[in-house]
Formats: sequence, C-alpha cells, structure tokens
Amino acid sequence: MNFERPGRSFLLALAFLALALSSAAAQASSPAPSDPYKKWLDEDVHWIIKDQERTDFTKLTTDQQRDDFVRQFWENRNPKPGAAENTFKQEHYRRLAYANTHFAAGAPGYKSDRGHLYIAYGTPNSIDSHPGSSPPAEIWHYQYIEGIGQNVVFTLTDECRCGDYRIPVEKDDLRKYSPK
Repeated sequence: MNFERPGRSFLLALAFLALALSSAAAQASSPAPSDPYKKWLDEDVHWIIKDQERTDFTKLTTDQQRDDFVRQFWENRNPKPGAAENTFKQEHYRRLAYANTHFAAGAPGYKSDRGHLYIAYGTPNSIDSHPGSSPPAEIWHYQYIEGIGQNVVFTLTDECRCGDYRIPVEKDDLRKYSPK
C-alpha cells in the first residue's frame, strides 16, 4: 500500500477545526463570562439581593424580563420612589468600587469579608486596627445595622498576612449577617 503523507496545510486545517470544535463545546457548556446579567447577579448585587429575588431572576427567560427586573430591583430600594436619581443605587456602586479598590487581596475586593461588610453595611463607625498582633486583626464597630441590631462588632483577621482579612467562621459566621 502506498500512503501519502498529509500536507502541512491539511494538518493546519485539521488543528484549527479541532480547536474550533473544542472552543464551541466549552462555550456551550458554560455561560459567557461577559454576560451582563450574570455579572449583575454574581458581582454587582451579590451581597444585597435577597434569596427569593435571586431565584426569581434566574427563572426569567428573556432579556426584556431581566431588564424589567433590574429596573424594579433598584426602584424597590430607591429612597425616593419615582425620582430620577436613585441615591441607594449610586451609593451601592460607590461602595462596590471602593471595596474593589481597597479590599482586593488576590481576588476582587467585593469577594472579601471586608468588601462584604462595606458593601452591605457601609463605613463602620470605627475600626480598631491591630497590624502588629499575631495574626493582624481589625475590629469593625457599627452602632446599628438594620435587621441585626445595635453595637454590632465584626472581628477580622489576616491569617495569611497577605491583606485578606477574614471573619473566622468559628467566631462570627458572616453568612448570618447577609440581607437574605
């Protein structure tokens, strides 16, 4: 039998076809990372959306329904319903930007415990910082948090000494303080 060796252009075409097929399969199995609705749900409102709202949002099937939901979500939190300027929404995005700028430690700041606290509850009334302790610690004091109570204190420690201050789960479970 006489087998001819495939030409270089044939092999290149075959490689590109395999790459295209594997890329298409990967895209079909996972949501697009640039999906603005996924970003809104997973990043923008991650700490302020209620469980039922999240469930309702994930059941929507059209972009128009999602747009209407997002519009209503912000309007429900507008201190002056119907007003063109929504100060709650503006403050939320300011907090989100601040958290991402000041609390990032190997991951976006909104994912950190300090980012969570700051986004959900705002600036603490005071922070006791103990950078020289072992491990370094911060104690955040809030005079009042709606739905939680008065004189709320969060202790965060930087076990890795990398700037990633976390609430030790055995001391304070941050999840119980989520607005869900």
